[in-house]
Formats: sequence, C-alpha cells, structure tokens
Amino acid sequence: MTDFYLKIGDATSFTKTVSESDVYQFAGITGDFSPNHVNKAYMEKSSYGRLMAHGALIVGFMSTVSTQIIAHSREAEETPVSVGYDKVRFLKPVFLGDTITVAYTVSEIDVVRRRSTAGIEVTNQNDELVAVASHILQWVPNN
Repeated sequence: MTDFYLKIGDATSFTKTVSESDVYQFAGITGDFSPNHVNKAYMEKSSYGRLMAHGALIVGFMSTVSTQIIAHSREAEETPVSVGYDKVRFLKPVFLGDTITVAYTVSEIDVVRRRSTAGIEVTNQNDELVAVASHILQWVPNN
C-alpha cells in the first residue's frame, strides 16, 4: 500500500458559466422546480431580481473538482470514494450567466484512516466568494 496518493497543497480548479440550460435540466432531473430557479417573473419581483442556480447544482460542480484531483490515481492500489461534504455554505447566489470557478485544495491527509480532506471555494466572475465546503475522500483498498 502506498503512503498516500495526494499531498497537502495539491489543488485543481474548474470554471464554468452557469447557463439557463444547466439550471432547467437540473430542475428536471431533481424535480426541484422552486420559483427561485425557474420562474423569471417571480424572481424579477424579488430583491434578487433574477433567477439563481440551485445550491445542489453548485455542490455538483464541487464533485467535478474532486474527480479532477483523483484522476492521476486510477492505477492506484486503492479506490478513492467521496464520503461527504462538510460545512457547505452558500454565501451569495449564483445567477444564470455567472461564471464560477470552483477551487479544490487538499488541506489534510490521514494516512491511518486512509482519508484526505480538502477545502473548496467557489467564486464568481467578480471574484466574490459564493460558496464554500470541506470535502472528504476515503481511499478504499482494491481486491
């Protein structure tokens, strides 16, 4: 068994413009048709003034960067599996048309428990922090 496949400070990021199509497809898949996401007239009357993306969609983009960080470990003796996101916070809305960058940085390694922890920060095109989380990967031995 290898010492570990990642090291503290390893990082990756993912940038995407959140489109109307992303939000409507996500609503269809999940059944979350909250007016905050799909009713333009409703949201134009709110203090936000426009449609916003689902928080869970943003968490989905967090999953993208966790997949990127483990891409080089495919030939490893262990299989990395996500065991959860802690301290997920949505600090500001992500509006349709916003370009977000999701940054993933390994912050802890627990060799004994075979776990890595990373901080995730999501910023928009104005460099405003819109979401944060902590992600835990468990490294499970292969047969």
